[in-house]
Amino acid sequence: MARAPRSTAKKPRLRALPGRASAVSAAAPAPARTRARDADAEATLAYARGVLEAEARAILGVTGRLGDAFLHALHLVRECTGQVVVTGMGKAGHIGQKLSSTLASTGVRSVFLHPAEAVHGDLGRVGPGDVILALSNSGSTEELLRLLPLFKRMGTPIVALTGDAESALAKGADVVLDIGRIEEACPMGLVPTASTAALHAVGDALAMTLLRSRPFGRDDYALLHPGGKLGRSVLRVFELMRTGRANPLVLDTARLSQAVVVMTNTPGRPGAACVVDKDGMLEGIFTDGDLRRLVEKGHQDFEVPVRQVMGKRPRCITPDTLVLTAAAQMRELKVDQLPVVDVEGRAVGLLDVQDLLAAKFV
Repeated sequence: MARAPRSTAKKPRLRALPGRASAVSAAAPAPARTRARDADAEATLAYARGVLEAEARAILGVTGRLGDAFLHALHLVRECTGQVVVTGMGKAGHIGQKLSSTLASTGVRSVFLHPAEAVHGDLGRVGPGDVILALSNSGSTEELLRLLPLFKRMGTPIVALTGDAESALAKGADVVLDIGRIEEACPMGLVPTASTAALHAVGDALAMTLLRSRPFGRDDYALLHPGGKLGRSVLRVFELMRTGRANPLVLDTARLSQAVVVMTNTPGRPGAACVVDKDGMLEGIFTDGDLRRLVEKGHQDFEVPVRQVMGKRPRCITPDTLVLTAAAQMRELKVDQLPVVDVEGRAVGLLDVQDLLAAKFV
């Protein structure tokens, strides 16, 4: 088939759209684009660092303001016979909620009172012996000011955390923790940023100083934080070990067959039996692994006393041992169970690897 002759007509040249340069002509040289992008990124990071520095300066600036008023507020909260009622509106309210939560987590009875809800019945949360912590940077929050005469009528002392010592809130309070005038870390100078950081820091200083002055230890903290990684870090063996009917005990005079029955019928099927004497003192342990090894060696006599085939002088732990420590010991020894004994050596429980798995320790 003959090929069609190639057209000799000239193709029209493509023109750039009005207002747009061609892709080639409009594109800046690659090094110039890179320099512009790098400069923009560095400016952005510099501004972000400036925000952090502004907030850090605000917090450091408050340190010099702590004095007799702080000590007075600390005394009121420490001697409080009711609960610490924290209140605030907007961003200061969010800081107040965190402060109330911190106090509660360290053993101080505390509740957050929303100012707007307070005048619609939630004021009933406030009672005799309470102390009020009122947060407002401006000190002129209308919803908060409406509560002051009501608090006064109830006889509850008011501690104001504010940035204006001459504000209506400060004048109506019994104690004023003044953070001073703080320039916000905001392009418009309006968004609460540096001021809320300072309020947050003063609240933490009050809560932690209060904690330092009270008898409140790790065990108390653990009681209030039973969940999550924090709770697990202070959990004790006695809170997790198997006791009572779930503790597989067998006398050292029992036959091997009886030990196997105990291992099988104990609730939770622990796969081990703690061998004890007539006084309950731990003598040894017999496990599923011991049973398998006996079978592999051709041992078929299940009427022998269990003390002849048990593991003697087993590693054990006490009820007050941290579960983290016990878990590390089990990993090191490569065992699935650890007998738990009291100070006299009586077998009072068993810690099983399944318990650690359930509590997310392994």
